[in-house]
Amino acid sequence: MEKLVYSLWSSPSQDGDTFRDLLLAELPAALGRLPSVHGARLAVADSAVQPASGRRMESHPPVPAALLSLWVDYAVEASWQPLVNSLADRSSGYLVAEAEPLQSGRSHPAGVGERVYGMCHVVWLRKPAQLDRREWLAIWKGSHTRVAIDTQSTFGYRQNVVVQALDADCPPCDAIVEEHFPPEAMTSDHAFYATGGDETLLQQHMTAMIESCTRFIDFEHIDVVPMSEYLLKPLAVP
Repeated sequence: MEKLVYSLWSSPSQDGDTFRDLLLAELPAALGRLPSVHGARLAVADSAVQPASGRRMESHPPVPAALLSLWVDYAVEASWQPLVNSLADRSSGYLVAEAEPLQSGRSHPAGVGERVYGMCHVVWLRKPAQLDRREWLAIWKGSHTRVAIDTQSTFGYRQNVVVQALDADCPPCDAIVEEHFPPEAMTSDHAFYATGGDETLLQQHMTAMIESCTRFIDFEHIDVVPMSEYLLKPLAVP
């Protein structure tokens, strides 16, 4: 089985809630008719995460308005592509290798079609040019992951390493990250960095995260979009 992630852009005339409602209305039934799609998840920048607008980072505007994750038998088949094309003004798809150091469903389970608790930070990033892929993965997976978990209030953390862009026109991207935070983290740095209101601890956590991130992220090529997440089709686990 393979995981695909699609960055989706809405049309200029659609606001976030309109785009969300369209996707939630059309995707579940349509994907259910595709036997090769075994799981689906949607994240979308809607009004529920508007309070977190200060946490957006846009290096390549316009940034995507949604992220669609699909688990499929064989990416080359692409029987779902016409559906994606019909709903988004533009899309970019990537074949990824997923790791999930923190599973959001364990602490905050959500039913099919329900909004997942809190907000989902979706991050498109590229590795610094001076690092080769092996070094980059070693820093991110072998070191930074623990720092991120220990210094933030995340209850869900997915790491999607890009294996291949599905189209020659896809923007360059080395990884797409999905991080779940409690709702208070939209506006509170103390809630975001899990400090309990301790100013000294806040500075320690922020410094640790910044120093760790600069080791493996090219900050000239990063986009961060807070989104609401919805489970469209549960992936059956053997």
